[in-house]
Amino acid sequence: MSVKPEAAGNGRGRTPYLSHFTEFSERRARFVESFRDTKIDAFLVTALPNVRYLSGFSGSNAALLLTADRSLLFTDPRYQTQAPQECDCDIKIAKKALLIEAPIWVNRLAVKRLGFERTRISFEAYDFLKRNAKTFQLVPVGDAIEQLRMVKSATEIATIRKAVELNSAAFDHALRTFKRGMTEVDLAGKIEYRMRRLGADGPSFETIVAAGPRTALPHAHPTARAIKGDELLLVDMGATVAGYASDMTRTMGVGRLSTKARRMYRAVLESQLVAIDSIKAGIASSTVDRSARTVLKKYGLDEWFIHSTGHGLGLEIHEGPRIGKKEARRLEAGMAITVEPGVYLEDFGGVRIEDTVIVTKNGCEVLTPTSKDLIIL
Repeated sequence: MSVKPEAAGNGRGRTPYLSHFTEFSERRARFVESFRDTKIDAFLVTALPNVRYLSGFSGSNAALLLTADRSLLFTDPRYQTQAPQECDCDIKIAKKALLIEAPIWVNRLAVKRLGFERTRISFEAYDFLKRNAKTFQLVPVGDAIEQLRMVKSATEIATIRKAVELNSAAFDHALRTFKRGMTEVDLAGKIEYRMRRLGADGPSFETIVAAGPRTALPHAHPTARAIKGDELLLVDMGATVAGYASDMTRTMGVGRLSTKARRMYRAVLESQLVAIDSIKAGIASSTVDRSARTVLKKYGLDEWFIHSTGHGLGLEIHEGPRIGKKEARRLEAGMAITVEPGVYLEDFGGVRIEDTVIVTKNGCEVLTPTSKDLIIL
């Protein structure tokens, strides 16, 4: 079954997505041009974030087949109404598994060499695809689409900005309702509920809320532990808007904080500010990471900074570029990245401060509006 997208303003009550179609078609054209040197005739996209990036389709089951002059989106009957609203590809509603339907069309289009995402496909899916590849050769290709996704368009940046602002608004509201004795799970639930109320698709990841010694766990899961007085409280949260993620971490004090905890906070904040100040187009990712670590070394805390300084984000919460020790990639204007140094002392606690920023030609723009002054609840 084939479905054609309908034009906006056709009087049938559908959302006019066509204003966005041009950007998706331009992305596909750039990608098709990029794989000409690999001597492949077509490319099969199966990773859903990449399908969405190239087509606009946001469903949970899809594959995209691209040739020099065709764009075929395969999905199942659940999406026969949604798919033509969201994208301008030639839509094929599959009655069988997508990796059975797609090769049928590969054969019809006389494709001889089919590229696929080698880092995004499971062995089971590859084996399934290979068994259905009767007349064409499968060619593994690396992260070509992810490379294109690193530099965001003006539309993408505007969407990320909205996700960041919504995220901060949810955080501010949750803090206004905070009471000592509330559990980590309670606070996480209030945050995620408020995100939804403000219009988010949902959280970008499971909200991290950790109190006391548990703040030393960089990816702590919220528990039923009560948030008491005289301890650190760490919240790492992100909202997704129109598919695009935001990410922010703030560490606070509940009641009185020790001199040691305040010194940790001061060190991490200085580290984060120096790292942000180092960002601009053309600088190596490793230089940003080194800037953050140099400050923490001055405080004698660099040994307890146990992760990278940041990461890219967009249609996924973690995507390129990575801001780490050995990352030679140079930043480009339009990249959306996080800056999040942290220090974690076992059996005592941890501090992390994180913002979402956009790389610019001569620096960066910090999107996160939430204050980084130490909050005492």
